[in-house]
Amino acid sequence: MTTTHTELPSDRPTVDEPAVVVRDLRRNYGDFEAVKGISFDIRPGELFALLGTNGAGKTTTIETLEGFWRPTSGTVRVFGVDPYGQPPALRGRTGAVLQGNGLMEDLTVRESITLTHDLTAEPRDVDEILDLVDLGDKAGIAIRQLSGGQKRRLILAQSLIARPEVLYLDEPTTGMDPEARHTTWRIISELKSRGVAVLLTTHYLEEAERLADRLAIMHRGEIRVEGTLAGVLSTWGDRIGFLMPEEIGTDDLPAFPDSTVGVRTRDGRLWATYTVTGADVAERGHRVVAALVAWAAERDVVLRHLQVRGASLEDVFLQVAGATDLAAG
Repeated sequence: MTTTHTELPSDRPTVDEPAVVVRDLRRNYGDFEAVKGISFDIRPGELFALLGTNGAGKTTTIETLEGFWRPTSGTVRVFGVDPYGQPPALRGRTGAVLQGNGLMEDLTVRESITLTHDLTAEPRDVDEILDLVDLGDKAGIAIRQLSGGQKRRLILAQSLIARPEVLYLDEPTTGMDPEARHTTWRIISELKSRGVAVLLTTHYLEEAERLADRLAIMHRGEIRVEGTLAGVLSTWGDRIGFLMPEEIGTDDLPAFPDSTVGVRTRDGRLWATYTVTGADVAERGHRVVAALVAWAAERDVVLRHLQVRGASLEDVFLQVAGATDLAAG
């Protein structure tokens, strides 16, 4: 795949006030409460990643911001405007890559982009937008012949024709190969640098780590964790992991102050992880490592692949989602 570096126009001014404001948003479907009182802001030039398992409420949140649903209670505002019903004041100022396809499969790629172009006020040039998402060489191909990842890039292209100031990205890189995913990350980074406020949902944690200025992890309709990546990880402690010795059972693992231990299977083998949290985590972790080494020496066993690392976003995600036993490594 050829990477094209088409410049994005910077004709939209940025402001200090949040572009998107969500306050105590609740959204019910009958008796089921999909979103349970969440709040967050997104400023121009900022990417806010909303993470969570399937059914956490992420897509409902985006669809409410898009104007498809009225909140059951609470408020959502985009540039100070209620987005419900997609009022004229917001048309052209927001764009979205949603999970649904919505493409007319019999059209060619160029015909699809041209149709969107002709329905948009002050649109970008058709060839410019095709080059931007690296679909210029696919312009004459019917959409039904595109791969899943190429269709996602075409939807992204449609969302960018109107030069949106707010962009909603719901699993935008699903089905893309690694090279296409990196190209999409570059496009998103360029949009941020030009003042676009971006709300991203993704199951690729690396995507959130690379792109997000701030992130939140939802679970069962609630935001359980929120902050910058560094801020979030700093509160979840260090991990001390090793491959379980064959002669040691899980019930034989020692307990130490300032830590919790979990065991899980990875690649058909058991791994133990001690999680160390609290103030002075480095000092506490040092004490646990020393105690583990002494314990192993007393039993004449080797702690293979022993390592100490900080918490990863995957660690935090799994704990929030309810997985208490984390793998080492």
